[in-house]
Amino acid sequence: MNPHKAYSTSPLALLSKLWNQRYLIAQMARREVVVRYKGSLVGLGWSFFNPVLMLAVYTFVFSVVFKARWGIGDDNTSFAIVLFVGLIVHGLFSEVINRAPGLIGSNVNYVKKVIFPLEILPVVTMGAALFHALISVLVLLCGFVVLNGYIHWTAILLPVVISPFLLMTLGFAWMIASMGVYLRDVGQFVGQVTTVMLFLSPVLYPISMLPERFHVFLMINPLTFVIEQARIILLLGHLPDWRGLAIYTMVSALVAWLGYFWFQKTRRGFGDVL
Repeated sequence: MNPHKAYSTSPLALLSKLWNQRYLIAQMARREVVVRYKGSLVGLGWSFFNPVLMLAVYTFVFSVVFKARWGIGDDNTSFAIVLFVGLIVHGLFSEVINRAPGLIGSNVNYVKKVIFPLEILPVVTMGAALFHALISVLVLLCGFVVLNGYIHWTAILLPVVISPFLLMTLGFAWMIASMGVYLRDVGQFVGQVTTVMLFLSPVLYPISMLPERFHVFLMINPLTFVIEQARIILLLGHLPDWRGLAIYTMVSALVAWLGYFWFQKTRRGFGDVL
């Protein structure tokens, strides 16, 4: 490979490359899912068991021990459904971001021995994370039907709400994947940040519990808007905040491009460092 090669940072070039590599991305994402459960007795059943276990633990702690209530129903099962939405969004984000620092280092052969589109590695990770998130959403909807007997038609808008969030997450993943090559401490730092973000976003508590002076800081968290809008369309049956969604989409597109730009500008040094 030519170490002096200039890699394109154009968003259009990125979209074209992702489209051209869509079959490779799908195959690699499928392999990631299969390898994760290979050899286990339960197999893909773990993708159901893990989120349900987390849901049960958090529900017990916050609704039974701390007597937390959300205002959407008064029973613990209603609290569990509301809590589950936040856990799904945070789980998707944390899975992609926590794996990003080691993506390049764990695929050294792709850097040194073959010509490989390294920029698709975060997309592959996103594909695998989306698989698990989709299963969790299906569990959520089934639980909602059992409790209420129906599903709000606005649930079909979930892809519209979640897509900008995926774009922003990819931007962070590209940037962190590049930084992880040069700074090995990034992995430890990112793990701490994603844990902190669980408690600094409305996953375990409603925004209304905080004084108004803290609301602006909570809204800076990229998880907050998506979690709130997902709850609105899935649990309340209301339309999303279209104006807020448009602003969030523009910011997400900017973050995605900046992350990709950084990745492309720094990738020429990957071979030397690794």
